[in-house]
Amino acid sequence: MLTTADVSGFHENGFIVAKGLVPDTTRAELQLIAESHLQQNLAPIEYEVDVQYPGSPLGSEAPGGATARRLLQACSRHLAFRNWAADANIKTCLQQLFSLKNIGLSQCHHNCIMTKQPGFSSATLWHQDIRYWDFDQENLISAWLALGDEDRKNGCLRVIPGSHRMVLEPGRFDAAMFLRADLAENKALIKCAEKVELKAGDMLFFHSKLFHAAGRNLTDTIKYSVVFTYHDVDNHPIASTRSARFPSIKI
Repeated sequence: MLTTADVSGFHENGFIVAKGLVPDTTRAELQLIAESHLQQNLAPIEYEVDVQYPGSPLGSEAPGGATARRLLQACSRHLAFRNWAADANIKTCLQQLFSLKNIGLSQCHHNCIMTKQPGFSSATLWHQDIRYWDFDQENLISAWLALGDEDRKNGCLRVIPGSHRMVLEPGRFDAAMFLRADLAENKALIKCAEKVELKAGDMLFFHSKLFHAAGRNLTDTIKYSVVFTYHDVDNHPIASTRSARFPSIKI
């Protein structure tokens, strides 16, 4: 269970790290499956070329054009991922952070294994995940499991503490809803960022409105992370949007 200070820190900062939350046997099993699925190029997969973020290949025929960014639909691709997503320890932490009992797991958002690879991994600019999502309430929490160590060299997440409580004018975003790097007020905000370095088995819980970004993987080893997103079962996705494409799973 999280401490009272952990829960307060999450509501204040928009994120919390639960160290060593996942047993090493579970973590190792998930990593072996992820490595196997990546080697098999097992669909569905999002490729770096699909997103065209800074550093991604210019096209499918260009060098690195077949670099996978993430293995999609984790819950459906292996029972081990689905079981972990509904793990009792994860559920307890989420119940504390949401202050409610009934938790839904979205199959439409995240629900993936991030595979940040050397050489052709892209940089993710400053954004809020809620920009992609359509729910009755903008109150969702993502759980990020580090299957290996994550630091600056292999492109760990960076976050801006407390930014989930901010309301920014539309002009501070570009057409893709990233923070505009040319604005002085955005530069000042980004200066407040912190690196979230994780050890294998650590969990990062972060709010859907928290501004975050990530650099490229500058090592020679693939970085694997598993990410799921959760919500109150009474916080419904809006019909006919991407968020309602697949039903949520009550955990």
